[in-house]
Amino acid sequence: MKKIWNIFCRVIDNHGDLGVCWRFSADLAQRGNTVRLWVDDASALTWMAPQGCAGVEVHTWPDDARLHALSQDTAFDVGDVVIEAFGCELPEAFQALMMQGTPPVWINLEYLSAEGYVARSHGLASPVMSGPARGLTKWFFFPGITPDTGGLLREPALHARQTKFDRKAWLSELPLDKPIHASERLISLFCYEPKALTKLLEQLSQADVPTRLLVAQGRPCAAVTAATQALKIPPHGTGPLHISQLPYFSQTDFDHLLWSCDLNFVRGEDSLVRALWAAQPFVWHIYPQDDLAHHDKLNAFETALNMPLTLRKFHAVWNGLETASLPTLSRATLDDWHRWSHQVERHLQSQIDLTTQLLSFVAQKR
Repeated sequence: MKKIWNIFCRVIDNHGDLGVCWRFSADLAQRGNTVRLWVDDASALTWMAPQGCAGVEVHTWPDDARLHALSQDTAFDVGDVVIEAFGCELPEAFQALMMQGTPPVWINLEYLSAEGYVARSHGLASPVMSGPARGLTKWFFFPGITPDTGGLLREPALHARQTKFDRKAWLSELPLDKPIHASERLISLFCYEPKALTKLLEQLSQADVPTRLLVAQGRPCAAVTAATQALKIPPHGTGPLHISQLPYFSQTDFDHLLWSCDLNFVRGEDSLVRALWAAQPFVWHIYPQDDLAHHDKLNAFETALNMPLTLRKFHAVWNGLETASLPTLSRATLDDWHRWSHQVERHLQSQIDLTTQLLSFVAQKR
């Protein structure tokens, strides 16, 4: 049975939460559901999803006045499912709306991790003991990379779309400062501000193969500008390295970028999952935390996917766990990483995707 979903999302600082929530919303809608996406800052959707998606309604995070109006609107249906994305906490007035009639299934959709607590906590109930929703139950749902977790976002048409993708045609249409040459190794860069960025630029500028570094807008672009200034090299690179800035990409074109490159630097959660499905070598810049909890999270991810030692070493330096030199991005190294990424992608394809699991989970609870 098709359902009405309410997905609540707060944009913290990098639009990653919104990226996950939009992709999830679109996947639900394309399977016939109706989705209301409540978000406090939807501005990034102008480039992330410029065409929108039939079945997804984007609403501003509701204030008290808006929620009061909804409570007086007899035509408003709170729906079947409420998703509290990444612990963003529902407005109390919306919780009160959930108590009118048959309560929806209330789910806290958590962040992706490969740590041991994920499998132990996935699917657990959390009775609400106070507030306007007292007496309801909230359910914890954890994305993951093992069969005993909630899986990863993967829309049903993804594989077919990737199979039909014309890499050469897509690359030829990119609005770059200089056309890409067939001999160039392509590397995409989507990161925060890694201290090892200067080491990467130095290595690429001294390599024996021409390399095009395709830099995403926002923080990656600013980080590369700072790094080239520190190295006192031109902003467009030097030697065999040419640096090109990319425009803001829709989620669809970001997939195309990952499919087109020989190596992808990604960050956060949404781009990590898309890099896994791209089956190309990648390096993950995990979101840094002051208490260094991201170190354990990175190690768990590497261990769970049996990451090659050279790639683990690269991750350690890239994420600031070590200060050594970056492993050389030789042809043999990238070939090794490529074999691994293909094995991982095939392994993860055998698991049930997150949206399918959530639909089944909700059907059991309602």
